[in-house]
Amino acid sequence: MKLLKTLIITASFVSLVSCQTFDPYTGEQKTSNATKYGLGAAIVCGLIGAGESGKHARNAAAGCGAIGAGIGAYMDSQESQLRKTLLNSGVQVKREGDNIRLVMPEKITFDTNRSDLRVSFMDVLDSVILVLRKYPDTVLKVVGHTDSVGSDSYNLDLSERRANSVASYLITKGISPRRIQAYGAGEGFPVATNETELGRSMNRRVELSIAPVRN
Repeated sequence: MKLLKTLIITASFVSLVSCQTFDPYTGEQKTSNATKYGLGAAIVCGLIGAGESGKHARNAAAGCGAIGAGIGAYMDSQESQLRKTLLNSGVQVKREGDNIRLVMPEKITFDTNRSDLRVSFMDVLDSVILVLRKYPDTVLKVVGHTDSVGSDSYNLDLSERRANSVASYLITKGISPRRIQAYGAGEGFPVATNETELGRSMNRRVELSIAPVRN
């Protein structure tokens, strides 16, 4: 049995190394999340299976197959489509574990101190919506952010209105409101200094987080 466990771990490590791929967006070697989750499950499940026999081993294998094949591959595919769709749009696509976060700066979203969507931004959102429709087993969180210019209360209100504008547009285009949460964070979560115009422009943004539904 010890030999079998050793062979499982060794084979899984070799598979992990062989599944390294070149990421055309970053120029780095990358292992897909589906591969990482799948191989992780394979190691754990292989060890479980090595200690089982007959019906128990078959049940363990069936359950572990579902773990390896599900969320990682689903989100990998969605991330890939979003990156292709949003290339050169000004939207940043960030992967954070099982979640995907779209960072949409003010320069492509809203005019200064306004909360009505720019027409050009609607086109960007339409591209996002096409992908969201293909992957309905996700929930969405829209968060508005501002810089520190102006009062706290004004910035909080503006960020809420901007987040709600994005959420409302998604809903009018057929995305279920049950999938969406929207709120404003005001100036509370800067990603850059508010001491420079460049930094303030980076802080004025809307973020759309996409997370898998977990049953």
